[in-house]
Amino acid sequence: MAAMLNACSSTAPSVTYYNTAAYSPPVAYSPPVQPRAEPPGNFYSPPYGSEARSYKPTTYSGVFLQPGELQPAVEFWRKVYLQWGRSKVAVHDDRYLDVIYEVIELPGYVEDSLADFQKETIQQRRNYWRAQLSMLESKWRYHSPLNASEQQLIAKLQNSGRPLHSLLNGAAERVHAQRGIRERFMRGLAISARYDRHFRKIFRDAGLPEDLAYLPHVESSFQPAARSSAGAVGIWQFTRGAAKRFMPASKRTDLRLDPFASTVGAAHYLSYAYHLLGDWPTAITSYNHGIAGMRRAQDQVGRDFVRIVQNYASPSFGFASRNYYAQFLAAREIASQQAQYVPDRANELARE
Repeated sequence: MAAMLNACSSTAPSVTYYNTAAYSPPVAYSPPVQPRAEPPGNFYSPPYGSEARSYKPTTYSGVFLQPGELQPAVEFWRKVYLQWGRSKVAVHDDRYLDVIYEVIELPGYVEDSLADFQKETIQQRRNYWRAQLSMLESKWRYHSPLNASEQQLIAKLQNSGRPLHSLLNGAAERVHAQRGIRERFMRGLAISARYDRHFRKIFRDAGLPEDLAYLPHVESSFQPAARSSAGAVGIWQFTRGAAKRFMPASKRTDLRLDPFASTVGAAHYLSYAYHLLGDWPTAITSYNHGIAGMRRAQDQVGRDFVRIVQNYASPSFGFASRNYYAQFLAAREIASQQAQYVPDRANELARE
């Protein structure tokens, strides 16, 4: 983490403007256009298991659809970004993100990378809740008497407003642990200030929504030297294969590490994905799951994005892919309204 942050010096970066029309992806790419208007009204019908839950109405923020059904997930990711630091871990249902069983404090000094005993603590708490939920589901199914703690757990589940049977069915298999990233997200807000104006210009010149410039909060927290275990590199986390297709070529340097060249590549990719997939929730999710994967999701489930999130069955469409668009909405909301969400950001950064 220190190496990643050191790559972002406190001096203003030198800016090289890349002509977004100068580098073209493969033949299938068509020039960017202004996004099409989405259909108004209740475009997305509620997914299975949520029929008893009352959701906020579906709205738009700019061109980005904000389905009411995704609001619990958006609120969850706001907590991950703002409320829970790296020493906190939420143990929760990985489908119904407003069902949070507990938030634990990790023992010892907590760094960006966890120690083995801290990982073991998380695993122990996940196992505990899996056992509790498995026993509760069995007792509920056979109408067995519940003890006091089981009655409290039933009350917690009922507070979500969903049918109890849909929550209990398979709940033990859906226990997930999500670590907070408040410190990392706050650093990302500070770093992003160096790039925001230039990134917005690149997207604007490409005929795309400027607020796509917030997507690196989800990908890398704006760390230019970020590297993933899958070989993705830079602020936009391009793999070599994707870089060859959507980024300008260079024999001397790896342009994935160049914030501005890689943003040009991201603009090319997102425009291409939007033209193929037809809406921003699906196109943005494809940045994590791939265009081919999201086309399979549309073929299997239809174009209703909420139904894709809730019902698309694929081994590779896991927690990260299902939540990618909700993460973007949460990050965009915070980053675009910092005066409301993080008025004391400068003081918090100074204390670290």
